[in-house]
Amino acid sequence: MATIGTFTLGRDGSLKGQIKTLNLSAEVSLYPVESDKEGAPAYRLYAGAVELGAAWAKTAKESGREYHQVRLDDPSFPAPIFANLVENEDSARSR
Repeated sequence: MATIGTFTLGRDGSLKGQIKTLNLSAEVSLYPVESDKEGAPAYRLYAGAVELGAAWAKTAKESGREYHQVRLDDPSFPAPIFANLVENEDSARSR
């Protein structure tokens, strides 16, 4: 699976990093969403002031490992891109 982004966790709970695809290269931030609504995203994804998507907390059935399912939506994309944000020893990566 290709890695399209790498992020680091900030003290405020946000994730900061860069996403690179064939059509997009941007410094981005994922900011935590505070909501009690079922189905609400855990994070909103921004490039500067432009919202590019959101991420939902998930747990893998087979391993029990937690991750975030990210939906990227940019006007340059023919359709939204879905990626998984997983944690590793060095940083969080979006795949």
